[in-house]
Amino acid sequence: QVQLVESGGGLVQAGGSLRLSCAASARTFSSYTMGWFRQAPGKEREFVSAIDWSGGGTSYADSLKGRFTISRDNAKNTVYLQMNSLKPEDTAVYYCAVARSLYTTPGAMGASPIAYWGQGTQVTVSS
Repeated sequence: QVQLVESGGGLVQAGGSLRLSCAASARTFSSYTMGWFRQAPGKEREFVSAIDWSGGGTSYADSLKGRFTISRDNAKNTVYLQMNSLKPEDTAVYYCAVARSLYTTPGAMGASPIAYWGQGTQVTVSS
């Protein structure tokens, strides 16, 4: 069974950093765009960032540019999200996702069908 396992969440003070990891159980994911979404309490799930299969193409939510960096290591079947200068409004459950289509680009990830979701990892930023 295909699995995406997130880790790295936790409690951090405002201005701090966290690095999330998403390990995929299937090597075939190395051919797909992967990304991160988040859902804060009482809000809908929103797109955070995505990265294409090569790692050369990335996309970010406008409000997060400059603070978050996505990367991937296909040899380890893992995608990362480095989050710096965290703010209380970044508090949410962060989910890893794999695009359903091989042709999904990072820029389209937020509006494209998702093949698999991770279970989520909680990020809490205190003020």
